[in-house]
Amino acid sequence: MYRCIIIDDEPIAIRVIKNHLSVFTNFEIVAECNNALEAMPILAKEKIDLLFCDIQMPQITGVDFVRTLQHPPKVIFTTAYRDYAVDAFELNVVDYLLKPISFERFTKAINYFFELETAQNNTTNTESPDSVSREFIFLKADKKHYKVNLTDVLYFESLGDYVIAFTTNNKIVTKERISHLAENLPREHFIQIHRSYIVSIDKIESVGPGFVEINKKKLPVGRNYKPELSRLLLNNN
Repeated sequence: MYRCIIIDDEPIAIRVIKNHLSVFTNFEIVAECNNALEAMPILAKEKIDLLFCDIQMPQITGVDFVRTLQHPPKVIFTTAYRDYAVDAFELNVVDYLLKPISFERFTKAINYFFELETAQNNTTNTESPDSVSREFIFLKADKKHYKVNLTDVLYFESLGDYVIAFTTNNKIVTKERISHLAENLPREHFIQIHRSYIVSIDKIESVGPGFVEINKKKLPVGRNYKPELSRLLLNNN
């Protein structure tokens, strides 16, 4: 059973999420909060698996609130505003739902959550990505599964529900979430530098202010990914 909190200052919005969620039998709503501050003590003492969070709320926005959480649960933002999408996805949220939220779009978000949970459980129950030296992955494209040698990969770029794998002599477009891909790549060989980019560490040619250069192409580094990149640089000096 997955334990959830809904945070929204609009009762109608909470009711819509509850109605959509009621179709799925494996979710329990632990609390309904009118603002982020009400949720703080609940998150501090309860195990929460998924947080449905509005963005424009009194006192503190949903984005800023999630930033304050040291160990946040998985988050689905629910909002009437498109403006916060970049900031939201830099927090590695499960999804970003625009109101009014259709049941079809809500179901997609829940499926993304299930995918992340499955990948995480597989990692926990077997070997961690850090301990597995994977040599290749299969990517589905054009109704076929292509074997991609990880040593040939330059970087992965996310385009919504799709990912482009750029290799030394090819590129493959596959329907995949970059967050799911990140869970399954060996971390000793790949690093996520932006919500839209995962790069091969071996293929990095240079690192500059706000970018990584691979194959003469400058890829942006997101604010939330800079600390991990800095640790990589320090560890290899």
